[in-house]
Amino acid sequence: MSARLLRKVLQEQEEQLQQLDNDDDLETPDSAAPSKNIFNLLNEDEEDVDQGDESEITNETLTRNSTEQESFVEKSTADVVPTSNHKSKKKKKKKGKQSSFSRADKAENPLDGILKTLSLDSNSSSNQTGYTEAKSANAKVRENRAKQSTTSVLQVDPKFLSAENELRRIFGAKVVSSFENSHQTSSSRQIRGGRRGSHNPRKTILVSPSDHWPRWDGSLSMESLESKDGFHYFRYVHSSSYGQAQRAFEAAKSIHDLNSIASVLMHHPFHLDSLITMADYFKFVGEHHMSADAIAKALYALECAWHPMYTPLQGNCQLKFSHETNKLLFTALFTHMKNMDRRGCHRSALEVCKLLLSLDSDDPMGAMFCIDYFALRAEEYAWLEHFSEDYKSDNSLWLFPNFSYSLAICRFYLEKDESSKETHVENVKATSTDLMKQALMLHPSAIKKLVAKVPLKDQAWTNILKQAFFKSEQTGSLSLDHLINIYVERSYIIWRLPDLQKLLRNAALLVIETLESNGGSEARDWACVRKEAFSSQKNEYGHLLVSDFSDSVPTLPPDNLQNFMADPRMREEIPNVNQGVNPQGGDHATRDLANRSALAVLFESILPWVDYGDRVEEEAAENNEPNGNGPGHQGQ
Repeated sequence: MSARLLRKVLQEQEEQLQQLDNDDDLETPDSAAPSKNIFNLLNEDEEDVDQGDESEITNETLTRNSTEQESFVEKSTADVVPTSNHKSKKKKKKKGKQSSFSRADKAENPLDGILKTLSLDSNSSSNQTGYTEAKSANAKVRENRAKQSTTSVLQVDPKFLSAENELRRIFGAKVVSSFENSHQTSSSRQIRGGRRGSHNPRKTILVSPSDHWPRWDGSLSMESLESKDGFHYFRYVHSSSYGQAQRAFEAAKSIHDLNSIASVLMHHPFHLDSLITMADYFKFVGEHHMSADAIAKALYALECAWHPMYTPLQGNCQLKFSHETNKLLFTALFTHMKNMDRRGCHRSALEVCKLLLSLDSDDPMGAMFCIDYFALRAEEYAWLEHFSEDYKSDNSLWLFPNFSYSLAICRFYLEKDESSKETHVENVKATSTDLMKQALMLHPSAIKKLVAKVPLKDQAWTNILKQAFFKSEQTGSLSLDHLINIYVERSYIIWRLPDLQKLLRNAALLVIETLESNGGSEARDWACVRKEAFSSQKNEYGHLLVSDFSDSVPTLPPDNLQNFMADPRMREEIPNVNQGVNPQGGDHATRDLANRSALAVLFESILPWVDYGDRVEEEAAENNEPNGNGPGHQGQ
């Protein structure tokens, strides 16, 4: 193309610019018109071999691309407008280009876009991998939902953790305050140093610290291990001073010396093993208040050592029982739960039980087998049903004997509440009678043990127990028999209510009628279910002691002090300490009575392994007797 044609085109553009300057109102070009560069005409004209009149060609191209010239004019006028408008129009042009490119790509490859959205390829191998990835993702979603439901159902309400608050709700604030004031005035005289050394203790959630407790010494701490699958894992850590106290405690325990353990607490007031040991000692001698105070002090120390990120009330923090330093928290919480149950604070005991169950999903303390009892005593019937359905999202808790019977009781009271409120709700769930029949079919051996433990002295029970289906007390499964014993020991007191006795009796009679009508086929079906649910040949719950779920408290320690000084669950693993302490014929070291507590001396005098020097005098007297056994008669 010649230079003359180019000059002519530029001259026409300058004339159009002058006309635009004279006009006040400038019409904007159509947004739908395509924007092309006018200089593309130069290349097009070079390709033409036979050129006609250059002016005609120019006029033809200009008339054909009038819209293109308008867009070019708009571009050229951009030099006159401010820089901000220039930048904004550049952005608009870039956006227009990107949108045009994206529309072109979508128009060209619609199938690729769909496949990319679905995360699939055209190859069969990629389809297979995409399917497996989607399947694993769905499994993870279901698992996360199950964990979220477990976490939500085990969330602890801190306002119900305090036993004092529950006592105020039961008896009134004035009664509880007067009792606390009288107790504080009587006990304040026994505090060494009076009120001069008092301080404001740190506020905690689990317990309410007393003013006479010593200041927290910081001998414990907690470290964060990892965060996995929405759970945060922690572990307690001992300081060097705590390690010294632990070694002193082990030395005192090896010789069964309670005074040495008390000495450890004088120098290390928050040593956990010593506090729990003294709590057991006070419980055996009948000092339940002092026992509860020692456990509360241990929980106070454990809570003061919490990590800043440790939030156990939300149910998303784990303290695995497998870590040795974490075990004492489980022991202290379990004992604290039993202390609150003994005081009648069942709602507070339920919250502690939920906390205990949320700390470790393996449930090393057996909180699963008493949480239903506390829920029934606290009248949390709706929560118990919700818990049985949502915990771990497997809906298999009804197979355990405690939940099998407790859910029937729960449904009974919910039906009672619905009838009293005159609310007509569609009966989607099974009735209490059906649930009780199901429990009797699944665990018939529990009836005979309940009748003996409650006791149920009605003549109807004698006739019921004569039936072959209810005669046996054994199920053939060691695990199931152990769980039934735990349930009877824990929940027998609930069955002393006349309404529940009537429910159980009517359901038992219906079971007998059903078995007589179908010839026992339904009993065989339930036996298969029972055998499938508890198929292990060994006792999987042998680490749970039935006595730990009992309300009765022994007045004396066991025959072996080793069981008193150590955890009863570990008694089979600990060798006989007496052999190492007294290797010579079982003689015991003589104890000194100087500076001893009168209560401790009285208690120890009952124990057969304690010697205060009487044996030496008795042996000397026996050696001087003229019966042929003394040294003076050896030669005769």
